[in-house]
Amino acid sequence: MATVFIPAELRVLTHGVSQLTVTASTVADAVTELNGQFPGIETHLIQGSKLRAGLMVSINGTFSSQGLRAPVTASDEIHFLPAIGGG
Repeated sequence: MATVFIPAELRVLTHGVSQLTVTASTVADAVTELNGQFPGIETHLIQGSKLRAGLMVSINGTFSSQGLRAPVTASDEIHFLPAIGGG
């Protein structure tokens, strides 16, 4: 099962859980499973059919441009991180 790492600012919604495993084939599936275990977390991760503005997903240390459609496998590590802007 894929491991999802919960951002520190959202751990209040997971009762302090910092990571958990999910059965998912896409990032969207992972978010759906997270929301099943921790109702309401989905609204902090997605908006409409996309990741929330200012949020990126990293799979195994690589940022994905596919967002919620990004495929995941059982051995993957998924991180939700704030997007970093620069100038």
